[in-house]
Amino acid sequence: YGQQGDPLRARVSSGINAEYGDMFSVCFKGYGKDDVTGRGPPPKDLSVTLSIKRGVEAKAYNEISKAEKLKPMELELKKLEDLAEAIVNDFQYMKSREKLMRDTNESTNSRVLWFSVFSMAVLLGLALWQVFYLKRFFKAKKLIE
Repeated sequence: YGQQGDPLRARVSSGINAEYGDMFSVCFKGYGKDDVTGRGPPPKDLSVTLSIKRGVEAKAYNEISKAEKLKPMELELKKLEDLAEAIVNDFQYMKSREKLMRDTNESTNSRVLWFSVFSMAVLLGLALWQVFYLKRFFKAKKLIE
């Protein structure tokens, strides 16, 4: 804690730019301060805020602007162009996922239909067998003619 009991706040900013999607692990470790060693037990209250940006949000447009010497209006147009491209790509992805899910749904429906037909046929066959078996059994016992 700092002056008058206010928590000390350290702001650390780091970024990872990956060309392709992947899984990433992030590890945080908190240290307290000791007068002698400069380290100590971790603080009791530790707050971590993690902000994850991907796609267009993660692009460093300031660096692009400097590298390509873009004017502010051109930079905004570049942002809008990238955003529109990202939206189109997202819609194409959603369309392909919808097609895949529809195919899976239709396949599942046809399998359930054929399983139901097979179950009905088996039950009907068992019912007929049971009737004939009981009829023969009762005739053998001479309970019916």
